[in-house]
Amino acid sequence: MTPDPARAAPRPLSLTDALREGIIRGDFVPNQRLIESDLTAQYRVSRSAVRDALSELAVEGLVQRVQNRGARVRSVSIEEAVEIIEVRSAVEALCAKKAAECVTDAQVLELRETGQKMQDAVATGELEHYSSLNKRLHRRIVEISGQLTASATIERLRAQSVRHQFRLAMQPGRAAVSLPEHLEIIEAIAARNPEKAVRLMETHMDSIALAISNTGR
Repeated sequence: MTPDPARAAPRPLSLTDALREGIIRGDFVPNQRLIESDLTAQYRVSRSAVRDALSELAVEGLVQRVQNRGARVRSVSIEEAVEIIEVRSAVEALCAKKAAECVTDAQVLELRETGQKMQDAVATGELEHYSSLNKRLHRRIVEISGQLTASATIERLRAQSVRHQFRLAMQPGRAAVSLPEHLEIIEAIAARNPEKAVRLMETHMDSIALAISNTGR
């Protein structure tokens, strides 16, 4: 049996990865100061390693560095998170279009297998696994599209809104809403229908933006 990459044994986390996951999970809250000496002791690494990790996360938009005041977790408001999703919508719709234009038979099979695994995860209530497959599907569509510039843009934007999306993904009932949207996108790409793929991806991203907006009410 071919192992499922979404369930494969995780690679050892770098300090950057560990801090990123901590921010996403809420271990570090928005506006919390990230004190180098505390992180050095907590993760048993050098201060230079902490500085490098914080610099990487600042580039991703997860950490804010203020001169003479150190680093803190950047607070992304719901309004800003919605803006980020709206920008991503345009870029990911382009990728869905390009993927539909150049997808191979083997890639169609791969996308459909991912869709089936997403259905299984929802049926068994494995929300974290579903969230992992969700990210995998979006990234694979971008990879199939061959849009390297779009890929880099999406990753930067995703990092900034990922905490909001993680919280959204864990909400009861959310997966049941997003699953049919993902399956329709897969089938539009499989049918090599660029116009439909664009429309469905835009609808899906609009759904995410609306759901995030509603979490603030």
